[in-house]
Amino acid sequence: MSKFLTFEDRLTIEKGLRENLSFGAIAKEIGKDRTTIAKEIKKYAYDLKSGYSNYPYNACIHRVACKAKKVCGSACTRPNSTIKCSICNKCNDNCQEFVEEVCQGRFKPPYVCNGCSQYGKCTLKKYIYNAENAHLHFSENLSESRTGVMAAEADIFRINALITPLIKQGQSIHQIYVNHADELMCSEKTLYNYIDACFFEVRNIDLPRKVKYRPRYKKPEFKVDRACRIGRSYQEFQKYLAENPETTIVQMDSVIGEVGGKCLLTIHFVETSLMLAFLRDANTSKSVIDIYNYLDGVLGPKLFNKLFPVILTDNGSEFSNPKAIEYRERTGKGFSYHRTCIYYCDAGSPYQKGAIEVNHELIRRILPKGSSFDELTQEDIFLMMNHINSYKRKKLNNRSPYETFSFYYGEEVLKKLGCHQVPADDIILKPVLLKK
Repeated sequence: MSKFLTFEDRLTIEKGLRENLSFGAIAKEIGKDRTTIAKEIKKYAYDLKSGYSNYPYNACIHRVACKAKKVCGSACTRPNSTIKCSICNKCNDNCQEFVEEVCQGRFKPPYVCNGCSQYGKCTLKKYIYNAENAHLHFSENLSESRTGVMAAEADIFRINALITPLIKQGQSIHQIYVNHADELMCSEKTLYNYIDACFFEVRNIDLPRKVKYRPRYKKPEFKVDRACRIGRSYQEFQKYLAENPETTIVQMDSVIGEVGGKCLLTIHFVETSLMLAFLRDANTSKSVIDIYNYLDGVLGPKLFNKLFPVILTDNGSEFSNPKAIEYRERTGKGFSYHRTCIYYCDAGSPYQKGAIEVNHELIRRILPKGSSFDELTQEDIFLMMNHINSYKRKKLNNRSPYETFSFYYGEEVLKKLGCHQVPADDIILKPVLLKK
């Protein structure tokens, strides 16, 4: 077992802090000592200057009773305002009477504000433990600790005195290593690394074969952190549906054109069979997040929460940052930051989101597999989806997805989503639809 905390351990710590569990209870759950938990939190907790709805960050000890106005003087951004400066985000920086109040909770367990009952009403500086942030900093620290030269300066001089004359005689590193392994006390690869780092008198130019060959190129491999799917499995999805049987299900997937070119993000409302599609320059996580932020802005928090209560998708790397989709960057009055729930199908089980997979067949009638999307625009994609969503389905009692969705949510919502109905006799589901 690793002596280091894993990302899963850190998620457990974060969850335990939210639930106000003791260090002992958290430690027992992950099989560590309680002092390990305390050290982890103290080391990786960070400051957060945030207020709450309509009240910005303000750490002044006088903030409640303060009635000061226009403390910014001529630099005030709202000189005609009658509002007190205590609810201005520049108050602390400009007020001569500012005295910082520090929450005393940070000096005693649990040292952070994660489970504090006053979190949503506090304008002081907060101290937060976040599993993702902690694991990122841990990984960076671990990587830095393992870089550089572990040998002492005397060892470098000793090895240099041994290998430099032999290399100048025309011998290879391998030849030298074979004959002097017991004296060198390091690997052959380490010798090459030291020469690359210019620790010896000889350079790569002195190695006849080394300068003849290009460095081997290894294609960078993007590895998805599977920890992002903890608590978001298909089994958890089924449990969620059992607890919320009336919820609306949305399925999400990607449609790829030519490899390395533009691609589509598809969003399928299972109940109505309506599908949205958005063109992306690359199949990246950021492009997916940007689309959901766009939809959140267009629809507004109330309508977005209603349309996207839960999303089911596959294990593609473009969906590897669920929190950025689940939480909005800012919120309107009366709305939480949480906006949806993401769940993942089991690996190799596309049938678990079969509705969207079947609907992709209609897209492939217009955009055959292997065709390039590079010349397409979002207007082209809207046109294609309008034809597909106007196509009547037997399972919808011979109604179209457009008509069914309109019945449930109204045409105004469809207009916000860029959807328009196409007359039945004008529907085209052939590549000619997008021929320019």
